[in-house]
Amino acid sequence: MSVPPLYAASVPVFLHYLDRAGRLVRRTAEAPERLGNRLAPDMFSGAQQFASAAGFTLRGTLPLIGREIPAFPQADMHPNGLLDRFEFARRALLDLDPADFAGAETRRVTHRAGFADLDQTASEYLHLFALPNFFFHLSMGFAVLRESGMDVGKSDFDGLHDYPPGFRF
Repeated sequence: MSVPPLYAASVPVFLHYLDRAGRLVRRTAEAPERLGNRLAPDMFSGAQQFASAAGFTLRGTLPLIGREIPAFPQADMHPNGLLDRFEFARRALLDLDPADFAGAETRRVTHRAGFADLDQTASEYLHLFALPNFFFHLSMGFAVLRESGMDVGKSDFDGLHDYPPGFRF
């Protein structure tokens, strides 16, 4: 049986980038105060950006198969607490059966985006809402770390790029 398209477009992507986020957060252990920084005064801290990204992994997948989104365990916004959130999300994603996503394209997802009430097809929900929001929060967390002086680049973000030491655009 082939892998259902909404499973393929969500679970493996979220797992890959949860791993990347975990690698970044682990690197803050010597200077965890970086996670408290913000790009602008009215934005989430880096820690909250990473926590929100972790939340979007489950918020982005479970409605596709008609399941409730579980509450994340209470954890602080320091590296270990964030890593606990990532592990909770990772385990929940690994527990999903691709077969549960069969026919998910025919489902509708009713949800809130800020103050907007939305009703979208499952495909629209994943591609136009969940994935972009996940990557927004992940990117903002990455940007906070970069702006705070952490030596990170595109290869740290996606794990695919490779550049020689010291290379910068």
